[in-house]
Amino acid sequence: MSRVVFKDLTKLYDKGVVAVDRVTFEVADKEFFVLVGPSGCGKSTTLRLVAGLEEPTSGEIYIGDRMVNNVEPRDRDIAMVFQNYALYPHMSVQENMAFALKLRKLPKDDIRARVEEAARILGITELLGRKPAALSGGQRQRVAVGRAIVRHPKVFLFDEPLSNLDAKLRVGMRTELARIHRQLETTVFYVTHDQVEAMTLGQRIGVMKEGKLLQVADSMTLYNQPVNKFVAGFIGSPPMNFLSGRIERGEPLSFVHPEFSLPLPAALNGRLSSAVGKATVMGVRPEAIRVVPAAGIRTVVEVCEQMGSEVVLYLKLGGETLVARLPPDTAHRPGDSVDIAIPAERVHFFDAETELTLV
Repeated sequence: MSRVVFKDLTKLYDKGVVAVDRVTFEVADKEFFVLVGPSGCGKSTTLRLVAGLEEPTSGEIYIGDRMVNNVEPRDRDIAMVFQNYALYPHMSVQENMAFALKLRKLPKDDIRARVEEAARILGITELLGRKPAALSGGQRQRVAVGRAIVRHPKVFLFDEPLSNLDAKLRVGMRTELARIHRQLETTVFYVTHDQVEAMTLGQRIGVMKEGKLLQVADSMTLYNQPVNKFVAGFIGSPPMNFLSGRIERGEPLSFVHPEFSLPLPAALNGRLSSAVGKATVMGVRPEAIRVVPAAGIRTVVEVCEQMGSEVVLYLKLGGETLVARLPPDTAHRPGDSVDIAIPAERVHFFDAETELTLV
């Protein structure tokens, strides 16, 4: 079994900086698990702790059933793919991929077979004789992945491997990595700051902020049932809109904003009763907003982005900005007044003080 288990994992640096704060979770055997969060949240440190490149201050790390806190990196049976390709410029692709196997003194026939198999999986067989300088960025990244594949590790560790590629290549490599995972059926622990990358690749996703693991779930659970305002705003593109107001008592309850009042479904009465009269944040996804003449919520178009498949409007509502994703035939210009509707059944509510999800 090649699961990875974290138990109360903590990493402190000098001057009391907490990089990883009592993190506990498990990457299941053969799972593609993605850890996502903004820069400085502790995700890469967590991965480096698994690799043995950092030592934990406290807590335990298991690969399979073996605790590896005191195991040397070379003995952990992992393979790591870094953000920078770290290829040896004087070696050919074949030599780069075979290098770690030669250090382990595997038989030449085994090395050749492993390199050829990895090259076939990655579609780079014709590149084996080239030097890294003669490769594109996407090809170099394939070589870096191939160098990990030939080792037949228990766990693959990926540290933001696509961040140096342009947008089109990133999309292509995401598809390749998903296909390779299905083919190899190996455990993958993948770190990225890109939530789109996380949602498209991860069978499960962990969201980190300031060293803390906030939520672990599949992509649609994170999208539809975020545990707090940070997760709600981080997952989804464009991100969720947030509007500040109060829950007011009535039949039914209403969310009252300086610019509008939104009656809420009776089914929410019980879950929002404790928030009545308190400062509350309402969240609404851009795709939930609709343009409806005379709907009662008057906004002004600030920016209109024609995306081909959709139109993204940036709307001014009092002192706040809303983002709406609309059909491609939507025709509005900056300065236009637009009435919008916000479906009450598609909103989220967060405590203004704790930022925890209420609904």
